[in-house]
Amino acid sequence: MRFVWIVALVGALCVSGCGGKPRLEAGPGLAVAETGQLPEPRREDLTTADRPYLIGPFDKLQISVFGVEDMEQKIQADASGRISFPLAGVIEAAGRTPGELATAIATRLRPYVRDPQVTVNLEETVSQVITVEGEVKTPGQYPVVGRMTLLRAIARAEGTSEFARLREVVIFRTVGNQRYAGLYDLKAIRQGAYEDPEVFANDVVIVGTSETRRIFKDVLAVSPAILAPLIYLIR
Repeated sequence: MRFVWIVALVGALCVSGCGGKPRLEAGPGLAVAETGQLPEPRREDLTTADRPYLIGPFDKLQISVFGVEDMEQKIQADASGRISFPLAGVIEAAGRTPGELATAIATRLRPYVRDPQVTVNLEETVSQVITVEGEVKTPGQYPVVGRMTLLRAIARAEGTSEFARLREVVIFRTVGNQRYAGLYDLKAIRQGAYEDPEVFANDVVIVGTSETRRIFKDVLAVSPAILAPLIYLIR
C-alpha cells in the first residue's frame, strides 16, 4: 500500500523548465501543498485504534504456558524487537500480533512440552511508533521518544545501506484524513541546506530503493536546483 502511494505520487508529477528554473507541477490526484514542510499531526492522528496491535521494540509482554508455572515470564523486547524465552530461544517478536507470537513460541516448545498452550499479553505497549523501510540496515517500527527527526529515525534503523540513494527519502503522513508525502534529500539536510524535519508517531519513512529510483527519476533529474523539501497532497 505504501509503495502504491509512491507510484500515485510520482506518476502524476510533471517536470518542465520555466525561465531556466525547474518547475514541479502536480497532476491528477495530487496537489502541491502550500507549505514548505509537512504539517504536524493532530492528537487524533497519533492513534490507530482501527488496526491490530503489532509488537514492536521495547514492548513489555506477559507470557505464560498453561500448566507450566516456571514458564510464566515478563519479558521486554529488545531494540530489534526480539525476545528470548526458555527452551524456545531467541524469537522475532516485532511485526507480530500477540496471538502470532504465542503460536511461534508454542511451535518452538513442542519438542519439550506436550501440547503447549501459550498465552501472550501486552503488559506495556509502545504505541507511538514510526515505520522505517527501504534501504536501511534494520527496517522496522521504532518508538518515538521525545523529539524525533528524520536523521534520528534513520539512525534508529542503524543507518542507510550501501545501496541507498540519499536524495530519495520519502515521509508519508496523514493529518485529519488527508495524506501527505514529502520528498527529502539527506545530503542537503546534513549540509545545512534545510532543517532536519521532525517525524511523528504513525509516519512512514521510506529510504530510496531501486524501485523508487525508477519512479522518481524525473524529479531527481532537476533536484540539484531544489533546495527545499517537495511536499504534496495525495487525494
